[in-house]
Amino acid sequence: MQELNIPSLKGKVSQEEWQLRVELAAAYRLVALYGWTDLVFTHISARIPGPEHHFLINPYGLMFDEITASGLVKVDQQGNKLQDSPFPVNPAGFTIHSCIHDGRPDVVCVLHTHTRAGVAVSTQKCGVLPISQQSTFVIPQLAYHDYEGVALRDDEKPRLQRDLGDKTYLMLRNHGLLTVGPNVAEAFLAMYTFENTCQIQISAQAGGELVEVRPEIMETMPQVIQMVTKGQGAGITWPALLRKLDRLDPSYRD
Repeated sequence: MQELNIPSLKGKVSQEEWQLRVELAAAYRLVALYGWTDLVFTHISARIPGPEHHFLINPYGLMFDEITASGLVKVDQQGNKLQDSPFPVNPAGFTIHSCIHDGRPDVVCVLHTHTRAGVAVSTQKCGVLPISQQSTFVIPQLAYHDYEGVALRDDEKPRLQRDLGDKTYLMLRNHGLLTVGPNVAEAFLAMYTFENTCQIQISAQAGGELVEVRPEIMETMPQVIQMVTKGQGAGITWPALLRKLDRLDPSYRD
């Protein structure tokens, strides 16, 4: 068995960056745990506080259940690695994440998936339908971006920024799902809700005629969300998720 032998960065980066690394590594492990991975081909990033707009992203070639806090790669807005790492950075991942971090200073974490349900709904002209409680959380903050091929071209970046706007959820047509958040926990909880929305929709469409949620209910959702989470947002779930990971395999913290 090949050992990765990634040197620990604990104590070699700021405490703020280390904490961000631990939380981002946790998000990768949780994505693996919930079965949202596409081998090594999706990505989650987190912007390090500061004027430089440096961010952390996965070492391209590692499975998500292998990712650790020290293994995450720090890059600048040009895609240059800012630390020694034997691993490259996914070029499509860099294109998507760099432009969102550049265009949304309020966003710390960007999470992107290629799940079967997410891609399936992204191919439907109707997009996300208001047919579940989960969808009522997503739709008010949902945007769409048309497919332009694998995201490798810089000229697509302004359109990604424009289409996302100030929303939390972005459906990449014919491609997959993307969420953003002011921290790792919020981006993860948003993706959990987005993914469940898509799984429910695909399952419901296999049955009979669908019943949609009434528009007047949809209009109340921003206030309802605050009540549901007791004003804590993802903070109501994130500590429990970290405890779950620590019981299963705490090596993400290395």
